[in-house]
Amino acid sequence: MFKKFIYLEWKAFTRSASFKTNLGLKIFMLFLAIYFALVFLALGIGAFYIIKKMNLEPLVTVNKFLIYYFLFDLIIRLLLQKIPVMNICPLLVLPFKKPTIVHFSLGKTVLSFFNYAHAFFFLPFSIVLIIEGYDVLSVLLWHLAMISLIYTNNFLNIVLNNKDNLFAIFIGILLVLGGCQYYHIFDITTYTAIFFEGLFHTKWLFLLPILALIGLYYVTFKYFKNNMYLDSGLSNKQQIAKTEDLIWLNQFGTLGTFLKNDIKLIKRNKRSKTTIGLSVMFLFYGLLFFSNGIEAYNNPVMHIFAGIFVSGGFLITFGQFVPSWDSAYYPLMMTQNISYKGYLSSKWWLMVIGTVISTIIASFYLYFGWQVYLTIVVGAIYNIGINSHLVLLGGAYTKTPIDLSSGKGAFGDKKAFNVKTMLISLPQLGLPVLLYWLGSHLANANVGLVLVAITGAIGFAFRNPVFSLIEKIYKTEKYKTIAAYKQKS
Repeated sequence: MFKKFIYLEWKAFTRSASFKTNLGLKIFMLFLAIYFALVFLALGIGAFYIIKKMNLEPLVTVNKFLIYYFLFDLIIRLLLQKIPVMNICPLLVLPFKKPTIVHFSLGKTVLSFFNYAHAFFFLPFSIVLIIEGYDVLSVLLWHLAMISLIYTNNFLNIVLNNKDNLFAIFIGILLVLGGCQYYHIFDITTYTAIFFEGLFHTKWLFLLPILALIGLYYVTFKYFKNNMYLDSGLSNKQQIAKTEDLIWLNQFGTLGTFLKNDIKLIKRNKRSKTTIGLSVMFLFYGLLFFSNGIEAYNNPVMHIFAGIFVSGGFLITFGQFVPSWDSAYYPLMMTQNISYKGYLSSKWWLMVIGTVISTIIASFYLYFGWQVYLTIVVGAIYNIGINSHLVLLGGAYTKTPIDLSSGKGAFGDKKAFNVKTMLISLPQLGLPVLLYWLGSHLANANVGLVLVAITGAIGFAFRNPVFSLIEKIYKTEKYKTIAAYKQKS
């Protein structure tokens, strides 16, 4: 049965509208995976001797910081690891048992690079422990416990991506523990180190991570199995319709019509509401840089980096998925006599309005001084003049449809990433940092800010020819985009 599923997965991959892009991206990711595997391998072999030279006990030191290791691993998974999906609607009418379908879908995660990459660290480290005279049985049981915790993170990632309330609780706990650790109120490693040490010294304690893994797998399995019904888990929720005229936008003509559609989209759909939440999070991102709490961030070059994020949270989170927000009716929209330029202009104005609002709200950064807020304002000018065009240009190559009725994971759909959008996104952050560095290096920090602001102003002044260029690219990619949006898997 699994052989048939693998065959279907291969067909879905090779027949995808973005097969060439996915193939190129997978080759790139393969080289990236090899690089990280070598880094982990070097750490696994050298960690013992490096810690030993620092006059510390290697295993005790590693056990102390394992809590951070696994938390960081979980965060990376939430950001990057794809949740395997199957188009199960056709399978439900075929003689496939639902448990088999769910087991296969969950089993796909076992082969993820995010799981076996850790073997390049823990396996050589365990071998070094045995070579250095540590008890062989204790090392093997400790190693088995580490593997269990890695796969516990794997299934915990799936649960958090599908349960928004649990994700919110996780983020809350993470922020509280991080704050307490930073301000020396509570050190969680004091308690977790005892547990990880126990995994080595207490022979039966390794069973706890294994039982946790089995229990989490069972919970995940039951969740997906119970939602594999066309009339419940796979159906769209019907809600009471509400009418909103937004008559005041009629004065803007066609532009106003598109703006009304976008405002309603944001207010009525779970996925689009998530972008608002993320935008608010970006507003407070600057506190890491401007509060002087982290020494590495306490320099002007990193401040302009933060200024881009603080003022451009909505622009980045919303703009990167244009026109994917309209994927449900994009083919129909393309059959109508509408202006591509009007459509793109409405998205651009929405991002500009969002950037202006974010900049005004961010005025609380005046607490850290006028220079800090000036950096945020300059970042807003650059976002409006340059980044607003870049995210629209990147959207032409983002051909991943969006299901507006679901959150689709806390951090959005990772399939939207491709090489072209990655290359287009480089100037969004790299160029302002480079301009600021040149200005501050040749003269002073204010000259750097002026260079960034002038670049943004030039981009705004040439918005009409830039829009014409972006419009041509959207028209060129039109039929590829329509074909991609029609695919359901």
